Amino acid sequence: MTKPVPIGSFSCGDGHPLLIIAGPCVIEDRALVLDVASFMKERTSELGLSYVFKSSYDKGNRTSIDSFRGPGLDKGLAILHAVREEVGVPVISDVHSVEEARIAADVLDIIQIPALLSRQTDLIQAAALTGKVINVKKGQFLAPLDIEHVIKKITSERNEKILITERGSSFGYNNLVVDMRALPLMRAFGYPVIFDATHSIQLPGAGKGKSGGQRELAEPLARAAVAAGVDGVFMEVHPDPDRALCDGPNSLSTERCAVLLGILKEIDMIVKQEKEEVRQ
Repeated sequence: MTKPVPIGSFSCGDGHPLLIIAGPCVIEDRALVLDVASFMKERTSELGLSYVFKSSYDKGNRTSIDSFRGPGLDKGLAILHAVREEVGVPVISDVHSVEEARIAADVLDIIQIPALLSRQTDLIQAAALTGKVINVKKGQFLAPLDIEHVIKKITSERNEKILITERGSSFGYNNLVVDMRALPLMRAFGYPVIFDATHSIQLPGAGKGKSGGQRELAEPLARAAVAAGVDGVFMEVHPDPDRALCDGPNSLSTERCAVLLGILKEIDMIVKQEKEEVRQ
């Protein structure tokens, strides 16, 4: 059982609809962000799924100094605020410093701790102190059971609104693998677990100054994770992934995502039905 975590008008966790966290990897411009958020809201609403819009205002961990990072804190938060107000969906973005966490909390519904910063105690505790929902991306270098210590850093600040996201583990050079055993192991801590279907098939640094990806593997891994009982799925979605300014090789098109969501909904219904039968 996982504790329900309130996000806006809905909750994530056992007994609640599958949560979809999706959007372009980075904010490219206002129009694109609003279009994707509107499209995803419509599709998830049709299916009865919960939805949070995700896009980064600053990608502070890009491979190359020449990589596009986004519009920055002030402009990016203004665009995310527009998504929240005009589209009417909760928003999430990642923070990189203690001060950023305090500022971003004025706009974000969920504060995300990037995988590469998932051991940064000051950052995690500062985010927890905002009282917002905290989504921790499990570092590629952490074992599933190590996440218990991250959870304790958040709960030490009296914040129980926690999501844990699996995004694969480093396996050799420029490669990640997903161990599906990690999903139930982390859920056993009592908080909802999200599966990051698109970062998990990233090939870090494998693209000559940028990351590569195996986009064709995102869908089967997402299906497997929902079958394993996760509480939500995280996906990077773009109208034209081949032209995306960040993480295009591992992003899904809006068209493919729309189809995938229907499949995930069906799998999730089967899993929830089985759980209910076991309880009875």
